[in-house]
Amino acid sequence: MSPIASLLALTDGYPLRVYPAGHVLLEEGRRGGVLYVLESGTVEILKAGVAISTVSHPGAVFGEVSSLLNQAPMATVRVTAECRFRVIDEPMAFLRAHPDAAMHVAMLLARRLGTVMEYLAELKRKHESRQDHLAMVDEVLASLLNLHARPRRVEGMAPTPGD
Repeated sequence: MSPIASLLALTDGYPLRVYPAGHVLLEEGRRGGVLYVLESGTVEILKAGVAISTVSHPGAVFGEVSSLLNQAPMATVRVTAECRFRVIDEPMAFLRAHPDAAMHVAMLLARRLGTVMEYLAELKRKHESRQDHLAMVDEVLASLLNLHARPRRVEGMAPTPGD
């Protein structure tokens, strides 16, 4: 069984909720504490009001980062076409009880981190002589590799979580 099919099977007994287009599933900066597993439909991901991605594949997971870090979501998730979600109100208990689901989430986060690091390395290569906010790429890369390092704030940029 594929990891996605396994995740969908694990969540089959959890409450099913259907949301119409326009419904905000998660709101950036507003605590939620719920894990959503998409069965069908389409959502868009927004960061600071800017659409950054559209997701429509069954088994997509939302709310995992905020659940793992016990913090408000870092992005907004809005339904664009009616969606069916399995809703897990106690995400940490679910992940502890289902190591396959936890591994699925860990692999998802590792893929995202790899993509971000590739992007930042390319950005650094293209703009390494700049002295504006793009000069921070070294610090951002270092902070991704060292949890205790925090990139410095640049005037005019939004604060990073924890600032």
